Amino acid sequence: MESRDKKYGNTKSNKWILFGFIFTIGLVLVSFIAYLLYFESNKEPENMVNEQAISDNEIENGIHVRTGLKEGEGLMTVVTHCTACHSAQLIIQNRMNKERWNATIRWMQETQNLWPLGENQEVIVNYLVKNYPVYSKGRRENLQNIEWYELSE
Repeated sequence: MESRDKKYGNTKSNKWILFGFIFTIGLVLVSFIAYLLYFESNKEPENMVNEQAISDNEIENGIHVRTGLKEGEGLMTVVTHCTACHSAQLIIQNRMNKERWNATIRWMQETQNLWPLGENQEVIVNYLVKNYPVYSKGRRENLQNIEWYELSE
């Protein structure tokens, strides 16, 4: 046993040195992770948008860039009141007449806590009726200018 201690050193002290080394590395890793989680998450976000950023009111090809809504009188009133609670895509996918848009607004006021719109309701409904009216398209349009060919076995 004595010759082994002389040859490899004191194994008890080597174990403590190894334990200390591993403990120190673990402590450094935990400190680094804590730094990342606490200090990095509390930093102010960097402005990731460059100088050519899209403004809130930019219109391109007749479409409000931020929301996808059509340009028209009352657009910003719709953006202000409607997109505060839901996506503009919900507006775009619906097509209604004046009575249905008004009924939908009343429903949102009664069940979804939509605030009273006052005079803005008429502006909103007029915009929606003009830009997202009812249309009945039915089935897809007939195919035209098709060169048909015979299937053979």
